[in-house]
Amino acid sequence: MLHGYQVYIDEGMPNMATGVTPIAFGDFKRGYAIIDRTRLRVLRDDFTNKPYVHFYSVKRVSGLLVDSNAIRVLKMA
Repeated sequence: MLHGYQVYIDEGMPNMATGVTPIAFGDFKRGYAIIDRTRLRVLRDDFTNKPYVHFYSVKRVSGLLVDSNAIRVLKMA
């Protein structure tokens, strides 16, 4: 906890170095939206590894910043 707020660690954020933004703080439910497409595409591959059948699936997921005032980032000097 940090001043009463839950702390989460994201391995996808950059490491601490000059000029990067490794820390983000704010209300992510209000400031960021995840767009989840409902369609799942499936490709059947029955030629590559006979006699087995492989299935490849792709689902589109994206995100969008909704309110830039709800999230702040710390830029390292």
